[in-house]
Amino acid sequence: MPDDAITSRMWWILAAMGAILGVILLDETVVGVALPTIQTDLAMTEVGSHWVVNIYMLALAALAAAAGKFGDMVGHRALMIAGLLVFGLASLACGFSQTGTWLIVARGIQGVGAAIIFPSSLAMITIIFPESRRGLALGVYGAIGTTFLALGPFVGGLLTDLASWRWIFWINPPIVLAVALVVLVKWNIDHAAPVRQRFDRAGFLALVLGLSALVFGIMQGPDWGWPSPAILGALVAGVLLLVGFVAIELKRRSAALIEVALFRNPTFSACNLVIFLAQYSKMAVFVFGALYLQDALKLSALEAGLALLPTVAPQIVTAPLAGRITDRDGERWPSIAGVATILAGLVWIGLAVSADNYAILFPGLLLWGLSMAFLFLPPQRAVMSSVPPGQQGQAGGIAMSAQLLGAAIGMAISSTLYNTTGSYAVVFLSNAALAAVVLVVALLAIERTGPKPAAAG
Repeated sequence: MPDDAITSRMWWILAAMGAILGVILLDETVVGVALPTIQTDLAMTEVGSHWVVNIYMLALAALAAAAGKFGDMVGHRALMIAGLLVFGLASLACGFSQTGTWLIVARGIQGVGAAIIFPSSLAMITIIFPESRRGLALGVYGAIGTTFLALGPFVGGLLTDLASWRWIFWINPPIVLAVALVVLVKWNIDHAAPVRQRFDRAGFLALVLGLSALVFGIMQGPDWGWPSPAILGALVAGVLLLVGFVAIELKRRSAALIEVALFRNPTFSACNLVIFLAQYSKMAVFVFGALYLQDALKLSALEAGLALLPTVAPQIVTAPLAGRITDRDGERWPSIAGVATILAGLVWIGLAVSADNYAILFPGLLLWGLSMAFLFLPPQRAVMSSVPPGQQGQAGGIAMSAQLLGAAIGMAISSTLYNTTGSYAVVFLSNAALAAVVLVVALLAIERTGPKPAAAG
């Protein structure tokens, strides 16, 4: 059999990892449409109901990078099973919630499970697939995840209307169980030996507390006001803790939680910036795009969701395509093409919103949707391929952190700009300005990652 042949075992692992990615992404979007019902049933305040969403994202952002490193240390199979167990049990607890506090705590634990799962899923795909087929694998992985993401609002609304909001959480455990069975049966060879070293407790605490404080401040800044002592305190504490984390890691070096030296690789750093941009822009398009469609064009919530399909539907096709192109041509030009396309889409949207005409807006939304797969998959492949064997989990965790920080910062800045100016155009054109900066960085820094031999089994 050729060295780059894809076996049935690889397909099983890919399907399982795509399914669990889909569930993680589904749980980011499925809750939103059910929040009004949850708020009423559990007698929650509006602020409390928002934390049903925020706490999940906060746990993901704070723990993903550390979880990736831990997977490199103990083995991704073991950590994946642990993450699935935490996520599945927390999903059950969410469904059985009797109070708002119960639900928020359970959602936080669910986010911990998701943070454990994500970097290991990315690492397992990178480890098991040969270099020449890795782009295709990541493309299929992304397409499955995108499909679940797109279905989130529909599934949430359907289950809430026909059954109960509790079922948006109870649908998770059967999928989690199926994924666990596939991992236990099919992942039967260690393709990369775990990295044995002492766990960096000081670095872990500094990273998790720093990211938690920073993301909390960013999330709450638009609501509480940026000059608020609580927000300023959280942001300053977050920055100081993260500076302390870098100092700790530079001192520990070989035993560091995160290899700071990875960021000296310009391709690694630039590709994480591209991933950051993709998620940053998503918040503007999905949140403020939906608000614009309902506010200016007077569409219903359902009609606005359908009107945003051009931002999601193309990704189901372009994700595998982006993977194949990247396998053939390398990561540089597909990544740059993705940034250039999203720049064009954001400029178009920013100029089109003044016309209050969906037909004029549509091409911009389509350009944005076409760019997404190229903003995630080629950079993600470059990030995973630019690290030595045994660091794939760490790389995946850093990429996940870049996404989540992009979402938090993008939402905060877009909200602040809109609240200050009342202009949708300013929101989208500010995103375009960031895309222009990232395009310059990508042109200067991203190189084609050279082929690496597959890890020995």
